[in-house]
Amino acid sequence: AGAGGLIGTDLVAKSAPDGHTVFFGTIGNLSINPLLYAKLPFDITRDFAAVTHVASVSSMLMVNPSFPVKTVPDLIAAAKAKPGQINFSSSGNAGAPHLAGELFNLMAGVKMVHVPYQGAAPGLVAAAGGHVQVTFGALLTGLPLVRGGKLRGIATLGRTRSPLLPELPTVAETLPGYEVINWYGVVVPKATPRPVIERLQREIAKVLNQPAVRDNLLAQGAEPVGGTPEAFAAFMKSESAKWAKVIKAANIKVE
Repeated sequence: AGAGGLIGTDLVAKSAPDGHTVFFGTIGNLSINPLLYAKLPFDITRDFAAVTHVASVSSMLMVNPSFPVKTVPDLIAAAKAKPGQINFSSSGNAGAPHLAGELFNLMAGVKMVHVPYQGAAPGLVAAAGGHVQVTFGALLTGLPLVRGGKLRGIATLGRTRSPLLPELPTVAETLPGYEVINWYGVVVPKATPRPVIERLQREIAKVLNQPAVRDNLLAQGAEPVGGTPEAFAAFMKSESAKWAKVIKAANIKVE
């Protein structure tokens, strides 16, 4: 732990490539951080080999109940009518919820103002308390506030509707191509032998296919994946390209 995952990432990059030290990374560690920091002691492409995409986590677009917006088209119309006057909270600068809001701005052609908080809970509380009108956050974290009437769920951020809230549309139903998932995956030092990588992938896939594990992940708003090393490598590459455009357009920087 520490420095947003940079310490752990660097440790694994410099570890023996024997399959006994692996990195369980996130979208932030494996796709976002390299886009934000000019100088890192490692390079994701040069120093790591993909093993498998473990899981993708659903997120949700929510608003304060007093904000007169009930659908994604409503929000776009309100944001266009009042550019720079609608605020959205997130769990912190350059995190997945922040990027979700900036991608929304970019694709909808609007300008909502980002207000970062120190963690997911404060960001949600700020929206529930009316300090900001809009928030983006993990579906499971926001669900109790939505069900309790403290926030209004507008849409989920995945490609398809969430089984936890099947009645809630996706943002993509209004903005085709919009998708934000907070994902997790495993990588190893680059020189790890191919047979070792393949065995790790197979064993992780077996665990993800266990009914108890799948049910537990799905109950937490996470979809188990368990794909091949090639599929995960291609996915990471596509995510980096996607978020590089958003970071540049929104001029996102880290302190």
